[in-house]
Amino acid sequence: MTIRTNTPKLSDNPPVPVQAKLAAAWTSLMFFVIYIDYFHLYKPGAIDQIRGGEIYEFDISGFLLTIFVVVIGIPALMILLSMTLSARMNRATNLIVASLYIPVMVFNAASTDWEWASFYALSIGIEVLILAFILRSAWTWTRIPAVPAGPATDSEMTQRSRDTRTNTV
Repeated sequence: MTIRTNTPKLSDNPPVPVQAKLAAAWTSLMFFVIYIDYFHLYKPGAIDQIRGGEIYEFDISGFLLTIFVVVIGIPALMILLSMTLSARMNRATNLIVASLYIPVMVFNAASTDWEWASFYALSIGIEVLILAFILRSAWTWTRIPAVPAGPATDSEMTQRSRDTRTNTV
């Protein structure tokens, strides 16, 4: 006697909501930026430069540290916002912030010397790829079809209500 169970096949995975994809991408970006900053400390002389009161060519100050908090704080907030904003606001916010972040990430190349060019090129490339994924996900986010003219049947109303509750936008 064989007992059959309805175990899902690997191909039966339900689609991942766009909000979760966006939150995961912002989390990836945030962790990647933090790790790149950490790995930068392995560069000879980096810690001595920080002890001397400079990062790259900038004097360490409250203003500079505030900029650093903003640069890493925005992806942290985007994780939360990607999961909590309405679909329309979520899409717009992700498109705007990801678009603005690409030049921020590319700015890191400004302090690159040729000896470290491959490290910075690869890290900036990965950051831009993650941001491109965010832009693509937000841009291609499907919208709820317009409500048809005329009275809707009970089954249409129930389906629309179910779609709205699950944020399938």
